[in-house]
Amino acid sequence: MAERVVENLNQALHALLADDPGLYLLGEDLVDPYGGAFKVTRGLSSRWPDRVLSTPLSEGGIVGVAGGLALAGQRAIVEIMFSDFVAMAFDQILNFASKSTAMYGRPVPMRLVVRCPTGGNRGYGPTHSQSLQKHFVGIPGLTLCEVSPFHDNRAVLAGLLDSGRPGLLFEDKVLYTNRMYADGVVDELFRYDLVGADGDVARVWVDDPEQCDCVLVVPGGLAVRAVAVARELLLRDDIVCQVLVPSRLWPLDVDGLLPAVTRAGRVVVAEESTAGGTWGAELAQAVHTRRWGALRAPVRLVHSADQVIPTAAHLERTVLVQDADIHRAVKEVVTGA
Repeated sequence: MAERVVENLNQALHALLADDPGLYLLGEDLVDPYGGAFKVTRGLSSRWPDRVLSTPLSEGGIVGVAGGLALAGQRAIVEIMFSDFVAMAFDQILNFASKSTAMYGRPVPMRLVVRCPTGGNRGYGPTHSQSLQKHFVGIPGLTLCEVSPFHDNRAVLAGLLDSGRPGLLFEDKVLYTNRMYADGVVDELFRYDLVGADGDVARVWVDDPEQCDCVLVVPGGLAVRAVAVARELLLRDDIVCQVLVPSRLWPLDVDGLLPAVTRAGRVVVAEESTAGGTWGAELAQAVHTRRWGALRAPVRLVHSADQVIPTAAHLERTVLVQDADIHRAVKEVVTGA
């Protein structure tokens, strides 16, 4: 049976720490027996007690120390307990880590990754359930990635560290318990492959990867839900929807998406962030600009409501983007209804 996403992350961190004696992992409550709020770091401190370190409750301090390690030539990974708290480290990310690659008169690698457990649908309330990716889009020198069940996290984390640019890795909390997909198989209906120059984009298709009625582009946290929507569209509405899931959100990997967009001519972009200045909006603008002549309909965006996220599950569902919202958007784009 395929490993779960949380297990894949854990094994990725084990492998990276084993390979690089200069790599540090910092965060709140990381050490055993607790092993982190979502158990991603379980077992790591027992093997590397001098490099896997629990810290005081100060996100600005944690990221600042990790940035200092990176500036000194070490490598550092930070776990933010809930991504909402990365706002406390915004100055260290915006004004120190991302700028340090270019403001000293010569290129300086900053091998720093900040991991951010993200998103709602867990009943954690207004300050523990947000998707804050949009607040980091467009910062020069900063890379944003998102965990998916298609992309092996050892490769994702290693790529971020090797790039020499500081990066944020967003990890949907609900996705942690889902299984990783392997060997090109999603289920009995859907297959997938990795496309784009660096294999950055997972392409999910049924029967023929070159044929579909609509392209649905989502970040990794919505990948499982997007496949469920594609299944329902196929079986209930006879609409063939291809799902594209990029590992890297920023800088945009538009080239990895354009072939499918050109063939289908219809695009829906869905994300859990609230509207306004989002990754999805940037992607829609780029697709519109570069493939205007091939589009059969305007690019449709699907977001969560512009509201504070409630704690109660029945209220949370009225605010966060739902599968039905994505289904409706795809059907309207394809049928024009």
